[in-house]
Amino acid sequence: MNRITDPTLAAKVTTADRAAEHIRPGDTVGMSGFTGAGHPKAVPAALADRIDAAHTAGEDFRINLLTGASTGEEVDGALARVNGIAKRAPFVSDPDLRKQINAGEVEYTDTHLSHLAQQVWFGFHGNLDVAVVEVAAILPNGLLVPGSSVGNNKTWLDLADKVILEVNEWHPREYEGFHDVYYGTKLPPHRRPIEILDPLQRIGDPYLRVDPDKVVAVVHTNAPDRDNTFAAPDDASEAMADHLIDFLRHEVSAGRMPKSLLPLQSGVGNVANAVLAGLADSEFEHLTSYTEVIQDNLLRLLDSGRLDSISATSFSLTREVAEEFNRNIESYKGRILLRPQEMSNHPEIVRRLGVIAINGMVETDIYGHVNSTEINGSKMINGIGGSGDFARNAFLNFFVSPSTAKNGELSAIVPMVPHVDHTEHDVHVIVTEQGIADLRATAPNERAKRIIDKCAHPDFRDRLHDYHDRAYAQNTTARHAPHLLEEALSWHQRAATDGRM
Repeated sequence: MNRITDPTLAAKVTTADRAAEHIRPGDTVGMSGFTGAGHPKAVPAALADRIDAAHTAGEDFRINLLTGASTGEEVDGALARVNGIAKRAPFVSDPDLRKQINAGEVEYTDTHLSHLAQQVWFGFHGNLDVAVVEVAAILPNGLLVPGSSVGNNKTWLDLADKVILEVNEWHPREYEGFHDVYYGTKLPPHRRPIEILDPLQRIGDPYLRVDPDKVVAVVHTNAPDRDNTFAAPDDASEAMADHLIDFLRHEVSAGRMPKSLLPLQSGVGNVANAVLAGLADSEFEHLTSYTEVIQDNLLRLLDSGRLDSISATSFSLTREVAEEFNRNIESYKGRILLRPQEMSNHPEIVRRLGVIAINGMVETDIYGHVNSTEINGSKMINGIGGSGDFARNAFLNFFVSPSTAKNGELSAIVPMVPHVDHTEHDVHVIVTEQGIADLRATAPNERAKRIIDKCAHPDFRDRLHDYHDRAYAQNTTARHAPHLLEEALSWHQRAATDGRM
């Protein structure tokens, strides 16, 4: 089947090597891709070869790279190994790129996923020189059928001086109709309400648009998305899932939400997958999801009939489940909607719909400040992603983590986190395998007792209580959220010195 049926754009079909020649040293490049789905598969590798050759010849060749979220080996991995990235935003997961960021070799801007598109529109990242965007097909009228993610693709296509399209035949042609691309966004002071009143409500178009005069190259590909692997749920993740689902039952019985709950958002990871698996075995029915990514168990929850619909911006599937989805894609039409991430993560919509947000963390302190991005306060892991978009605006949010790390040597509950991504003001519920701490409408010292008693591992509980009691006793005029600063920091200094972080 011919995937490129617009004659103007069909005339621009070329090789990945020739397409990559349109990207110059110092360019700011917006590439498609969100959680390893929908990223370009051929042009970045060709670009990496160009960069490597330039470096061998003694020339400096690096680009500033913007995406939707994490990409795949073909983008971040390939470009990192040839030292081809000068600046990067908004989210990373590639180990080679992470090492370069932590070595100070790449400037990384950790950005809320709902913010990046508008920041590029505002000009904060300078001119967008090139867009490299993967699609499933090009229609006779030049409209683009998106594939497995939308991310920031609309913004890249709108703003880039030059556009390179990759048409990937691995994506089913039947993706047409799965997307809702909103073209009504205005800049301040002319913004309008985003009137999404239901997770599956359409407010935009099923296609991406591009000015054909800006398209400098079209490349054929046929390659799968990243294989996202998830470990089987362990005892800790299943315990956290049980605690969380029981908490939701209590909220329903208290009359704070309907029996079908409110729209679910879950971050990527084993605990989120365990929660979704637990919901499939629960009494809850007619669930909905307004989230960023569709993971294996969210898709299975849809298959089970417990979940009615999903609004997201991307898939994040294992290869087996992705291929099964591709074979049965028609059965999901009308139940799955993919939007740009500025809509999937939009604070206005999250707050209006009353989303239940479930996200992971590295650690929390005894007062409920959450660190979700950095080890020992300075070593970047991946980035904040969309957790802040949802947590701050959710009807109810959960932050989940095992109570210990490094085989029990470190506590995930600490006196003071060395880096704060989510302040105590935005954190509702903390969950570990030990239990669950409801922090809503509580003052700091009450939060401390709940977090320590309910969520800390028994091996660390007495030490944490002792710290809080002494901090309270010694700070006679500062007892709102008392600390012993040197001792609080020593928890992390000791871990760093011992080489455990």
